[in-house]
Amino acid sequence: MRPDILAPLFGRVAALPGVGPKTAPLFDRLLLRPGLAAGQQARVVDLLFHLPASVIDRSQRPTIAEAPLETMVVIKASVAEHRRPQGRYASQPFRVLVEDDTGDVELVFFKNNPDWIERSLPIGSTRWISGRIELYDGRRQMVHPDRVLDEAALAKLPPFEAVYGLTEGLQPRFVFRATEESLARIPALAEWQDATVLAANKLPAFADALRAAHRPDSPAALSPQHPARQRLALDELLATQLALRLMRAKMRRLPGRENKGDGRLSRAIEAALPFTLTGAQKRALGDIGADLGSDTRMLRLVQGDVGSGKTVVAALAMASVVECGRQAALMAPTEILARQHYERLSPLMGPAGVRVALLTGRLKSGERAATHAAIAAGDIDVVVGTHALVQGDLAFRDLGLAVVDEQHRFGVQQRLALGAKGEAVDVLVMTATPIPRTLALTAFGDMDSSALDEKPPGRTPISTRVLPASRIGEIVAGLQRALAQGARAYWVCPLVEENEDLDLAAAEERAADLRHYFGDAVGLLHGRMKGPEKDAAMEAFQRGQTKLLVATTVVEVGVDVPEATIMVIEHAERFGLAQLHQLRGRVGRGSGESSCLLLYKGPLSEAAKARLMTLRQTEDGFRIAEEDLRLRGEGELLGVRQAGMPGFRLADLTVHARLLAIARDDAELILRRDPELSGERGKALRALLYLFERDEAIRLLRAG
Repeated sequence: MRPDILAPLFGRVAALPGVGPKTAPLFDRLLLRPGLAAGQQARVVDLLFHLPASVIDRSQRPTIAEAPLETMVVIKASVAEHRRPQGRYASQPFRVLVEDDTGDVELVFFKNNPDWIERSLPIGSTRWISGRIELYDGRRQMVHPDRVLDEAALAKLPPFEAVYGLTEGLQPRFVFRATEESLARIPALAEWQDATVLAANKLPAFADALRAAHRPDSPAALSPQHPARQRLALDELLATQLALRLMRAKMRRLPGRENKGDGRLSRAIEAALPFTLTGAQKRALGDIGADLGSDTRMLRLVQGDVGSGKTVVAALAMASVVECGRQAALMAPTEILARQHYERLSPLMGPAGVRVALLTGRLKSGERAATHAAIAAGDIDVVVGTHALVQGDLAFRDLGLAVVDEQHRFGVQQRLALGAKGEAVDVLVMTATPIPRTLALTAFGDMDSSALDEKPPGRTPISTRVLPASRIGEIVAGLQRALAQGARAYWVCPLVEENEDLDLAAAEERAADLRHYFGDAVGLLHGRMKGPEKDAAMEAFQRGQTKLLVATTVVEVGVDVPEATIMVIEHAERFGLAQLHQLRGRVGRGSGESSCLLLYKGPLSEAAKARLMTLRQTEDGFRIAEEDLRLRGEGELLGVRQAGMPGFRLADLTVHARLLAIARDDAELILRRDPELSGERGKALRALLYLFERDEAIRLLRAG
């Protein structure tokens, strides 16, 4: 149960004074995160965590003559003259001349409300006027002052005013008023942070930090390095690290089973490989072997760059489990990737005597029933499949190892569901998207980690060039020469506003255009195709019936075609760095020289320029991942929002990495001293977990 003391923070924004039935839905639209259940309403805590995006500085109070141009100022002036438009000039702006001892300035009101202007600025009165002065035709003017105040109102005007992100129809004053009401509802919470950490970093109390963040006293108050913002970020990071460690401790407490095989199958598979394992692969297999041989459950992340040899590592890990008489399963996010894994694992493991089967949603009911029966009887050792593996009616005889490929495409729940298909199942998670260290600690902090940071011998470097779209004719001519010599190429069409229909239209149009030059050698692959059509398109490209495959990014172009040596990415400026790197990794898989052409349409933004330059300079996925985090922020990277991993609302991993390390160390210390969070600080930390909605961790505590 959520502590009663937090109840005011989880009340509805709609119930705050001044929030009516018209504005309440606007607050919901502004504050609710994507992916929440329909009908959920914004709460006070959502509003308090919606921090100002900028600040209006009204601290400058110069004379008219001294007022800098195009800068927010507050001037004190007397109203000298009304210039109200009349007759056929009635549509002209209403102008008011105001002056002080040093000069005058004309206030200009378009689409004016004459009654309001004359009431607010009576001739002869003294007013304080806030706005930006500019020169027009050699004269000073201020268009639409944002405040016109008498002396009593001036006394209430803060020198700095918070500016919030808004949604259409929601006025800034509504957000400001609701935020003030919310700040008044912050309860007196026990301190959950360590006193020495707060003192060493000069950080305020939680409630003081929230008030300071919402009532900035200077533009610097918006900096993520400001003590108030650092305090709030540290709270969110500590909640996350504590929750991850509680989940990990729960996994560790669950009884495991030793899965240490005798090595006969894995040795046979390794001996049949046409290459020797890299040092990184050997290190990862050593980590996995130690995990499998222990009596605690394995939960390990293997992250490796495109083509770093994760499939071989997974095969040898699964073989170890099969040697113990148990079964293994590999779950991939798409049908194409599942099929690719099956086609690579069968010839690798089959000759050693490992029985491998494919299970996807596309199997006919008779085939699916037969496969299910064989898995239940133990006649199949390794099952490769999609989400079909976590369906309720599938039973294993004795599942020992669950391998999850491209972890970020699955939620934590799906990972747990596959692990629940057996008794004391070890879990190995693989991703081809190298994860920056800071993000790995937050998104995958409940796992041990191994990195495949070497490429197997024989992988050729990829020449990457950045070209304007105006040179598309030269690229087509180059493709004609390359394809005539037996090469194969991918042509990836642009993302069009995250809209599948528009993406499809762009791809169909490009394929039709390229058929003028290449005829039937052009294939097409997109997300709207039915499964068998996708397979047919990929098989035609693999066999060389089609030599140029036009594809949208909705589809995983993840099939391994060593003969493909050219990758053309159209409108490359629309893609994220990690996505561009993934797409580029589809070539350079054979012995032929490979190239990647990034076509862009200018003018490029600074961020787009930085992405394309980074890609041209390096093939190191780990370096690219760090740069992607810097350019885009953690929320977008890996699609963490969709994967059941909350994005951060107050912390920014690109600037708060130091705080993340503090939170991680503190969480470990807390759980060593008080694993049940039952002491005084433990009770305060339980409130922290509820406040940041890491309730899953509390449930684990209650379950013991």
